[in-house]
Amino acid sequence: MLKAVIFDMDGVIIDSEPLHAQAAVNALKNIGVDITIPYCYGFIGSTTAFMLETIIRDYNLPLTCEELLELYKKAKHTLILEEGYTPVPYVQELIEKLYHHGYKLAIASSSSEKEIADVVSVLGIKKYFHKLVSGTTVSNPKPAPDVFIKALKELGLGNKDCIVIEDSYNGVTAANAAGIPAIGFVNPNSGNQNLSGAAVLIEGFDEITPDFIHNVYQRAHGEPVTIAVTNRLIIRELAVSDIPVIYTIYQNPEVKKYVTDIDDYLDIEIEKHKAYIRNVYNFYGYGLWGVFQKDTKNLIGRCGIQDTKINGRDEIELGYLLDYNHWGFGYAVECIKAIIDYSFTTLGFGRLVAVIHPKNTKSVNVALRVGMHQENTILKNGLSYDIYVIEN
Repeated sequence: MLKAVIFDMDGVIIDSEPLHAQAAVNALKNIGVDITIPYCYGFIGSTTAFMLETIIRDYNLPLTCEELLELYKKAKHTLILEEGYTPVPYVQELIEKLYHHGYKLAIASSSSEKEIADVVSVLGIKKYFHKLVSGTTVSNPKPAPDVFIKALKELGLGNKDCIVIEDSYNGVTAANAAGIPAIGFVNPNSGNQNLSGAAVLIEGFDEITPDFIHNVYQRAHGEPVTIAVTNRLIIRELAVSDIPVIYTIYQNPEVKKYVTDIDDYLDIEIEKHKAYIRNVYNFYGYGLWGVFQKDTKNLIGRCGIQDTKINGRDEIELGYLLDYNHWGFGYAVECIKAIIDYSFTTLGFGRLVAVIHPKNTKSVNVALRVGMHQENTILKNGLSYDIYVIEN
C-alpha cells in the first residue's frame, strides 16, 4: 500500500541544476580554471562534496575540498541573491494535493541540510513534509541507496510503502538500489539523463495527480489498476494470471468469430501480455482491460480503448467482448458506458470509435444503445467494417 512519496529536490522541486553547474564554473573561473557546464551536469544527483573532490582530482588542483567548497558556496550565494530559487512548475500544487490525500512526504536530496531547509522555507512548503533528509548525512551519495534508506527509516516505513520522484540517473539508480520504484521527471535543465530505470517517465507536473502516482505505484508492484466500478462490474487492468481465463473465453466459436488478435498458443499469449503490461499499461495508462463480476469476482470479458489509425486519421478505438455464457444480461452496455465516461472525463479524449462487422449485430446494438452512431465504412483485411462514433 502506498503510504509515502519521496521527492528529490534539485531538478524536481526547484530548477536548480543550472544554478549548481554555473556556480561551479564561476568558482573555478575565479582561480583561473575553466570547466564546462556539460562536465558539471555529469554530477547531477550526487553530492556537492563528491563533485568538488572529483574536480580536484580531474584538474589536479592544489586545494582541499573544504577550500574549494568555500569558493563554490560564495559563487552559489551570489547567484541565489541575483536569481533566487526557481520552483519547477506545478510541483508545489502536487505536493499540497498529496499531503491532503494523506500521504507522508519526504525530501531525500544530495543538497545540504541547510540548503534543503532554505528551499522549503522560501517556497512555503515546509509544512507539507514529514522528513527532510540530506545526502551529506550518509556514508555514500547517490547512486548508492543510503539517502533513501535513511528516509525510509525516518518515515518508519518499508521500501514497499513508498515511491520516489527523481530527475537524474544517479537518483533513479539509488531508488532502485533501495528497492523503491521511481517516477522519472524528464527535466531539460538536468542534462541528458538516462532515466530508463524509472517505472514511468513524465515531462511535467501540470497533469500529474495523486491518482496517477498511486497507479504507477500499483503497476510497479504488479498490482492491476482498477479503472471503473459499476453496479455489477469491476473493470481493471488484466494481470498475467488472468490470461488463461481470457484465452478460454476466446475459444468459444461465437466469440472467436469476430476476434482476430488472439494467438493459437497460450504460452505465447501470456508472453505477449507481459509485454503489454510493460509497454501499454505503463506507457499509455490505458489499453484493453478485464471485465469482472462484482459479486463473484469472476472474469467474464475484456473491454477498453487503444490507439489506431483509420483512413489516415489517428483514432481511439473502443473494443469489447464477453464470455458467451454472459451474453444477454446487459453487461456489455454497462461496461462500455463506464469506459466512455472514463475516456472522456478522466483521460480527456473527445472522440471514440468502434470498428464493427455488419453481421455482428449484437455489437452493433450495444454501440447504438450507448449513444454511438455509424459514421462510415472501411475495408480491413479485405472485409467491410462499419465505423461507429461517439463524441464528447
